Amino acid sequence: MVSVAEVLSLLLVAALWGCTNPFLKRGTVGLEAVRGTSTVSQVLAEVRFLLLNLQYLVPFLLNQLGSLVYYFTLASTDLSLAVPVTNSLTFLLTVLTGKCLGEEFGGIRAVGGMLLTMVGITLCILSSVWDTPVASSEQNKSDTTLQ
Repeated sequence: MVSVAEVLSLLLVAALWGCTNPFLKRGTVGLEAVRGTSTVSQVLAEVRFLLLNLQYLVPFLLNQLGSLVYYFTLASTDLSLAVPVTNSLTFLLTVLTGKCLGEEFGGIRAVGGMLLTMVGITLCILSSVWDTPVASSEQNKSDTTLQ
């Protein structure tokens, strides 16, 4: 059975990942103009550009904090719940945050897809909440009587 803390942790991860993605995209504006004389100097110039750019660095660090929370949450959460919930909500929050920042998001079909995704996530969470240990102990009793 999933706890409220686990669900909140997964929501936090999705928020940290999803809400930072559009800001990461905005933070890389101008990266194409960075030039180096060789392949190595090009890579170093791009890394320097990103590390000195607070519009990229702050969302990147928040995104990495989301990864840290995710790995700690995976230790106690069912993987079949954690992966679909975080990935789906990350997508939804990326689209919504991008829309708030003025990006296009795909119209009515995108809204329908988001609604279907929310229904699926809700069903995943509800099935994990409704999965009670009583059912598994009854299964163990029937397995014992078969032996």
